[in-house]
Amino acid sequence: MTAALTLQDVNKRYGGFHAVRDLSFEVGKGSICGFLGPNGAGKTSTIRMILGLQPATSGRIEILGADDGRRVRNRIGFLPEERGLYKKMTPVDAIAFFGALKGLPLGEGRRRAREMLEQQGLGGASRKKMKELSKGMAQKVQLIAAVVHRPEFVILDEPFSGLDPVNQQGLEQMIRGLAADGATVLFSTHVMQHAERLCDKVVLLARGRKAFEGTVDEAKATSRRFLELEGVIEAGQVAALPGVSNVEIAAENDGVRVLKAHLAPGARGQETLKAAFLGGLDVRRFDLREPSLHDAFIDLTGDNPDQDQSVKPAGQEAAR
Repeated sequence: MTAALTLQDVNKRYGGFHAVRDLSFEVGKGSICGFLGPNGAGKTSTIRMILGLQPATSGRIEILGADDGRRVRNRIGFLPEERGLYKKMTPVDAIAFFGALKGLPLGEGRRRAREMLEQQGLGGASRKKMKELSKGMAQKVQLIAAVVHRPEFVILDEPFSGLDPVNQQGLEQMIRGLAADGATVLFSTHVMQHAERLCDKVVLLARGRKAFEGTVDEAKATSRRFLELEGVIEAGQVAALPGVSNVEIAAENDGVRVLKAHLAPGARGQETLKAAFLGGLDVRRFDLREPSLHDAFIDLTGDNPDQDQSVKPAGQEAAR
C-alpha cells in the first residue's frame, strides 16, 4: 500500500523537554489509522509537526508527497482538539467559510454544507445559530467544516472528547464514510474502544515513543487472555492456581475483590477455574475474557491510556 504519510526518526524538543522521541511510522492511502496514547504522550505535538504548524527538531516527515504540510494544506482536513466555530454564524455559513479557506468557492461550499448537514440529520439546524446547537451537533458541524473541501487526508485530534455515546456512534459513522469515499484518516485518541472498532492500523505512543505499530488484531495478540474473578479471595491464592502467570487487583470493596488473573500462553482457563473451585476459593463471579486493545496497550507500554501523563516544562505548553 502506498504511504500517504511517512514519519522517520522524528524528534520534538521544547527546551529541555523531549516530547517526541525517534518516532517512525507510515499511514497507507485510503486507510484509517488510530494514533493512540494517554494525554501527554506527544500525539498533538506530532500532529502539529505533520501539519507544518511547528517544525520538528529532527527527522523527516512527508505527507501527500510534500515535506511540509503547509504546501498541501488545501488537500488536508483538520479537526483540532480545541473546538471553535463562530457562535453567531449558521452551520451553513460556518462550513462554507472554512471551505473557502481551503479554496472552495462560497456558493459551492454552501451547497455542499446543506447536503452534508442533511446526510447527518442536521438539516433542521442549518438556519440556527451555532450557539443554539448542542455540543454533539456543533461537533458534527465542525467535522463537516473540516472535510467540506473533500480532502485527501483527514486528521482528527481527539474527535470523541466530551461526546455522549449516541453522538460518538454518529461520529464513528462519519469517519467510516470518509474512508469509504477514498480519504486517508489519522485520528488521535486515548479511548481504545473507538480505535478497536474503526482502525485498519494503530500506532501506540507512550511518553513520546512508539510502543507498537500494526493492526488491532496484531496488537491484541501481544496480550494474554485473562480470568476476571470476584469474591472474598486473596491475590496470592489466585496466583498459586495452575496456568496463572500474574494477578492484578482491579477493585476492592468491603473485602470483596475483583482480581484479573493473566493466563500463561497455552493455559486453559477452564482448568484454572476448576482448580479454584476444588481448592475451596470463595469465587462469586468469574469471566474468561479475550484481551482488548486497552489491555494490549497497558501490556505494551505499562501505562493506562486514561491517565494524563502530560508534564508542563517551564515556559512551554505541555506536549499533548
